[in-house]
Amino acid sequence: MNTRQLLHEYGIRPRKGLGQHFLVSEAHLRGIVAAAELAPDDMVLEIGPGLGTLTARLAAQAGHVVAVELDEQLIPILQRTLAGHANVTIVHGDILQLQPSDLVSRCTLQVSGPLETRNANPETYKVVANLPYYITSAVLRHLLEAEPPPHLLVLTVQQEVAERICAAPPEMSLLAVSVQFYAEPELVQRIPAGAFYPRPKVDSGVVRLRLRPQPAAAVGDVERFFEIVRAGFGQRRKQLRNALAHGLGQPAAEVAAALERAGIEPRRRAETLTLTEWGQVYRQLNGG
Repeated sequence: MNTRQLLHEYGIRPRKGLGQHFLVSEAHLRGIVAAAELAPDDMVLEIGPGLGTLTARLAAQAGHVVAVELDEQLIPILQRTLAGHANVTIVHGDILQLQPSDLVSRCTLQVSGPLETRNANPETYKVVANLPYYITSAVLRHLLEAEPPPHLLVLTVQQEVAERICAAPPEMSLLAVSVQFYAEPELVQRIPAGAFYPRPKVDSGVVRLRLRPQPAAAVGDVERFFEIVRAGFGQRRKQLRNALAHGLGQPAAEVAAALERAGIEPRRRAETLTLTEWGQVYRQLNGG
């Protein structure tokens, strides 16, 4: 049964407020599974399984899949379409209100026993997600700062967002710094709007994030680091000296001196800085 028929049978209309667009292209579904580089002992946390089309493909290659769906009306469909997959756990909830480590660790016992040849390892879980634009940044930070974090993420997001995540100087953004601080991003495929039902207004992109062993910049206080970065990007048309002074409430001359000690021209703009340079700015503004 195809996507339209299934939704019609259950009397469900995709909810624009939740950014619901269901991927129906077989080729692109296969591409996402391939990007996840799954092994028989992998634990996968899937966010936004929708109708379970991708979930079933993940379950065929992974040890266990925990599928977290926010929309309660889709749960009965998931229970039906995934009934034949004993290694799938369906969770109704908001990923932003749930701890990834709790979700994967509580499923380890379900993977043992009859599936002992495919035991999943919750300590090195992977994430596969189709993220609506309005929660992309929040979910990314929630996942990347989880304890422990996933070691690999495969995310379907708007193409423009995918490009921003993977950007390099001089086209960095707050989102790019926030992601690249923790992970190395790679744009693995573009998905045209016509591959979804209902068709979105823009194309999507699939990004693979590999977690770094250590953050890209050595900082003692991550919250303070991002406070400085947010200040730098707070007024992007301004020179870095002025943007930081305004955002941090510090005298411009003091900020300029700190930038010069960091070896950074005060007239540069935030989008031109590398992660290493942001680390140098943090150290000089935070007392060395």
